Amino acid sequence: MDFTLPDSALAVQRGIADICSRYDLDYWQRCESEKRWPEEVWAELAKGGWLGLAVPEEYGGGGQGLLELAVATETLSASGSAGGSAFTYVLTPGFGALTLARHGSQWQREQLLPKLATGEVETCFALTEPDAGSNALGISTFARRDGDEFVVKGQKIWITGVQRATWMLLVTRTVPAAEAKPRTNGMTVLLVNVPEAVAAGQLSFQPIPKMGANTTPSNMVFIDDLRVPAANVVGEVDQGAVVLWDILNPERILLAASALGGAEVALRVAVQYAKEREVFGRPIGANQAIAFPLAQVKAKIELARLMLYKAAWLFDQRMPCGTEANIAKLTASQAAWEAADHAFQTHGGMAYSLEYPVARLLADARIGKVAPVTEELLLNYLATQVLGLPRSF
Repeated sequence: MDFTLPDSALAVQRGIADICSRYDLDYWQRCESEKRWPEEVWAELAKGGWLGLAVPEEYGGGGQGLLELAVATETLSASGSAGGSAFTYVLTPGFGALTLARHGSQWQREQLLPKLATGEVETCFALTEPDAGSNALGISTFARRDGDEFVVKGQKIWITGVQRATWMLLVTRTVPAAEAKPRTNGMTVLLVNVPEAVAAGQLSFQPIPKMGANTTPSNMVFIDDLRVPAANVVGEVDQGAVVLWDILNPERILLAASALGGAEVALRVAVQYAKEREVFGRPIGANQAIAFPLAQVKAKIELARLMLYKAAWLFDQRMPCGTEANIAKLTASQAAWEAADHAFQTHGGMAYSLEYPVARLLADARIGKVAPVTEELLLNYLATQVLGLPRSF
């Protein structure tokens, strides 16, 4: 077993870290408080070719895999952006480029991958619905075939990045969930041209006010007789679950990477404060009540990172990675929350001050315990699918 990162991943780590070294915690705090996209960082990522890591070389990209994307996401997050802001990297390199490189048609790859590699085109992903929540197979957004087009009607929620997206990967039902046998059948993934759909009055969105991660707005999305060419199907009609798992597993892995980076930021901030803050004549970090929880966080970060890299490697080898992706997401999110919580406790009352980044880190870390899938559902998967325990429903 070789635990060293390949040269390709190390090069990504160095390149992303070099860009991020020019943007400190105050920069990310301003982006959050102003609720604005980190345009400066995004422009540098695009200029350096870092948005096209997963785009095959013949389409102008780096020809790398999910492992390199995970390292890039983790490095961006650990630089100071933390979990919420690092999501900017997941939307296009993860949802768009990685998915189309594996499942896109020849037309889709030729038209979109070169533009995804340069950042000229951006993407978002639309799955979650108000009534379905984490029950991905229970969605009701329906795509009805009408000649060479599909006509789509439905509603989505918590869809991030619609404002900037040129294309949306929209998950629909082409067979109602109640009629699909097995339940994974009858799903179809469509590529939707967002500006055209909005201009036609067939798609609209409304931002959701939220407690954190405001560099990337999330939205309610309303779909009203949206017409999508059949050529825009990603994968095969009614067999979209195959594509969906290759979106959801990388999503879990990349958000685990984002959470791990956020944990590193919170731990770094806590350790620095614990070294500098003196009470009763000594640094507070000399107290075991402060030091030991931070040491525990460090151990949990390193353990979660092992599973993160394993899950990404398995995906790149086209091997089953669902269990590993879920464990990576579960443990990384837990490490991020504990890191932020202990950073808050280490700062004491000063954690409430927005002069420090702790409040932002805490809000970002809390996301991972409920999104994109709740901690309870991850545990349920491990209990029933891995341990073989009886299902509760």
